[in-house]
Amino acid sequence: MIFDIEMIRNIYRSLPEKIKQAREVTGKPLTLTEKILYSHLDPQMAVKSFAKGVDYVDFRPDRVAMQDATAQMALLQFMSAGKKRVAVPSTVHCDHLIQAKVGASEDLKSAFDTNREVYDFLASVSNKYGIGFWKPGAGIIHQVILENYAFPGGMMIGTDSHTVNAGGLGMVAIGVGGADAVDVMAGMPWELKFPKLIGVKLTGKLNGWTSAKDVILKVAGILTVKGGTGAILEYFGEGAKSLSATGKGTICNMGAEIGATTSLFGYDDSIAEYLKTTNRAEVAELANEISAHLTGDDEVYAHPEKYFDQLIEINLSELEPHINGPFTPDLATPLSKFADEVRKNGWPEVLSAGLIGSCTNSSYEDISRAASVAKAALEVGLKAKSELTITPGSELVRYTVERDGLLDIFDQVGGVVLANACGPCIGQWARHGAEKQEPNSIMTSFNRNFAKRNDGNPNTHGFVASPEIVTAFSIAGSLTFNPITDTLIGANGEQVKLPEPTGPQLPQKGFEVEDRGYQAPAEDGSAIKVVVDPLSERLQVLEPFKPWSGTDFNGLRLLIKAAGKCTTDHISMAGPWLRYRGHLENISNNLLIGATNAFNQKTNSVLNLTKNEYFTVPESARHYKQNNISTIIVGDENYGEGSSREHAAMEPRFLGVKAVLVRSFARIHETNLKKQGMLALTFANKEDYNKIKEDDLIDIVGLKEMKPGVALTMILHHADGSSEKFSVNHSYNENQIEWFKAGSALNLIGKQE
Repeated sequence: MIFDIEMIRNIYRSLPEKIKQAREVTGKPLTLTEKILYSHLDPQMAVKSFAKGVDYVDFRPDRVAMQDATAQMALLQFMSAGKKRVAVPSTVHCDHLIQAKVGASEDLKSAFDTNREVYDFLASVSNKYGIGFWKPGAGIIHQVILENYAFPGGMMIGTDSHTVNAGGLGMVAIGVGGADAVDVMAGMPWELKFPKLIGVKLTGKLNGWTSAKDVILKVAGILTVKGGTGAILEYFGEGAKSLSATGKGTICNMGAEIGATTSLFGYDDSIAEYLKTTNRAEVAELANEISAHLTGDDEVYAHPEKYFDQLIEINLSELEPHINGPFTPDLATPLSKFADEVRKNGWPEVLSAGLIGSCTNSSYEDISRAASVAKAALEVGLKAKSELTITPGSELVRYTVERDGLLDIFDQVGGVVLANACGPCIGQWARHGAEKQEPNSIMTSFNRNFAKRNDGNPNTHGFVASPEIVTAFSIAGSLTFNPITDTLIGANGEQVKLPEPTGPQLPQKGFEVEDRGYQAPAEDGSAIKVVVDPLSERLQVLEPFKPWSGTDFNGLRLLIKAAGKCTTDHISMAGPWLRYRGHLENISNNLLIGATNAFNQKTNSVLNLTKNEYFTVPESARHYKQNNISTIIVGDENYGEGSSREHAAMEPRFLGVKAVLVRSFARIHETNLKKQGMLALTFANKEDYNKIKEDDLIDIVGLKEMKPGVALTMILHHADGSSEKFSVNHSYNENQIEWFKAGSALNLIGKQE
């Protein structure tokens, strides 16, 4: 079965003419990114040459995807919109709520028992509103999307920052908050500032221990966690064509870690082969007919410096395996220098755990290459010295690698196969001993490695590498090991060297599966009732946020001035808090508990001026709210980087925060704040961050005259009676200002009914 094949046919029929029109309007050759964006403009938009990084543009994405943690809030919002059925093909994937503890079978059984209320809610909402439902165990959302829904030249949005994974099949796929998803599912256009373009030219061909993962680890080191903000990365060149489709997906997936809007590759033979092997030969045939339109124009790639805002070149033949971390995904170290860095920085040398899989690296190719390393170790009598876990990306992958004997190899080497779910990658890891908070090192093939991300232990040093490198290091048990140059002692006492990993891009006998885990929605869901128990601790029907009062914000108290890195994990943690993703009041108890207070350098400890004592951040926010005192959050650079979770925007809104003022925002979080009716502001002069004191009273002036491009004024009233005034910027357009005035974007949708 090919999902939505008629939609794909229609898109491909209209694509050549739309691209021709865009080329005429812009008067230049087009990148693949521009072809897809211009061909997905909202019909109400006048086609013109849009200014990159300046113009807000309305688009019509082809589909929406939601994972179970974010789907709860997204669908609670959709229910409030009053629509009878989703306007575009949409899916829900149950992958985030399964905790890794014992192994796949037991963990999945436990998840069904623990999360039954949530799963039943998601299934019934999906059934009612025409949404495809992928049951727990079916797989990680992004791998399932790659196997079933992604197609070259398409455009989708998803309520997870790693939606960008679908760029591996030539799709513009963008991570968003649930409110954005609601817009599209409700039949509204979706707005995005027209992105800048970063070209990545790949030459040569991967060899030896180097894999596709090392491309994005290298790029992350070049661009840093904010270098891709407001931009789409387009990969091209002979090196790009040499990569597998799932390798391309890995590279696009981790583009979220550099703040990129998305990343993508042009259509080529490897993508066509992947489509055929995943039973979508007709999509490949349709794509072949218009293949010239599913990649950038020849002149663009011949002279990329003319058409991209920034150009990066990487020779795959010379690329070395990289290991990134700890504590940030952009600290990139070549393998040859890693041992020295470990010793120099005093990182724990013993590797306590190696984890392979996640949405980033859980394809057949990933697992087969890692298994080849494990098999070579077994042949000389070696087993893993570190704890080793394996997470297949989907039931399709799991069933196939089990059929081909790969899971048995991992079992023999001492590995444990986890459920087809996110698990440890998002903190769903019941790791024994993590509560002791002892310094230790782990290495994963995941995408993120922020402090506490995987196991809740702030002293776990998380390093990111390819699955084959993780496997080799797990066998050695040491961070100072280099599989390219170093030997291990085999069972017979001889010095042995692990051979270079090998593995096919796709299974030679094809994919096979008994139950994909898909549940189609009812043809007519009008009679289906969705019931939310008012006493539930996990689900809560949403109350609309109140509209703007029409006056300036005066007398705001500072909730917290966050110092340094403040990701969405710091603002709204995952792990055990995933339990409350459908209950706004309960999950608000984790607001900013991971952020560092600039005044005392402590986490979850802020001065509350109603009591004149230090409280936790959620406690202080609730005290202020109960006393009708509105608050403001102040943050540092790239505030809100990481996940797309809109809870990080909804929680402060719910607890009475009026504005978030930072040195700079991550794209998704800034949009999420706007969608929820918050003021998202940046310092006109970043040094003004230092002027804000712990006990200030704060005014934000100029709201009545708020206009695009016009700064607002902030007045600080210090406790000593003095005051300071400075400008703060915003990036709101006319439509977004209406969101603010209405109290949220959802409130505006409700008004249009």
